[in-house]
Amino acid sequence: MSAFVGAGTVLNVTTVVIGALLGMAVGHRLPDRTRSVVTDCLGLVTLLMAGLSAMSVTSPDFAAATGRGAPVLIVLGSLLIGSIIGSLLHIEQRLEQLAGVVQRRVGATGGGHEGRERFIEGWLTASLLFCVGPLTILGSLSDGLGRGIDQLALKSVLDGFAALAFASSFGIGVLFSAVSVAVIQGSITLIGFLLGSIMPEAQIAALTATGGLILVGIALRLLQIRNLPVGDMLPALLVAPLLTAAVTALT
Repeated sequence: MSAFVGAGTVLNVTTVVIGALLGMAVGHRLPDRTRSVVTDCLGLVTLLMAGLSAMSVTSPDFAAATGRGAPVLIVLGSLLIGSIIGSLLHIEQRLEQLAGVVQRRVGATGGGHEGRERFIEGWLTASLLFCVGPLTILGSLSDGLGRGIDQLALKSVLDGFAALAFASSFGIGVLFSAVSVAVIQGSITLIGFLLGSIMPEAQIAALTATGGLILVGIALRLLQIRNLPVGDMLPALLVAPLLTAAVTALT
């Protein structure tokens, strides 16, 4: 049992902040070649985490709720619909503009366009890694329901080390991912507190699998294979559970 509802998210935000600050403190002391290798390692680990998350498409609960052939189509539909919405709203472009504004506010003005790209890469990558996955949803709901913060405690340790590694390469953008953690996990915890377990397992699986594929896009960017507009894909995370609910209602 946690001391208070939301304790897991507070712990998680704290570890991300500490990890990011330590990473920023030592990052500038590392040569460019070392930071490049660190980024490549993070890209590979992100690819591994993406694969693990994407495997949620094989969840028995997902198939039972929507039909055996539906999960892959739901994830595909979520990505397509979400990406179309995101591209029409110019989310990727707006995120870059937002990054520039935040950079100026915090005094991180160096690097021009390249600096903004590095900022948003760090913020978006860290935010997705920290906020998309079964531990985020299940841990936050468990915290909100008063069942303890064991899952979020484990996630906090993992996120702290990841924040240190990311911040050594991407700088202050990773620190601002703590805000994403606070908002997203705090919101899910509040939902759990007010409404109980509101999201069925099938919808959690759809969200996790869709998020896993978006993480693949992040990994490709980190590995400098292809610069996918992952920002435009973010609405898919909202579409996935809604589309799953619609298909479930029709089956």
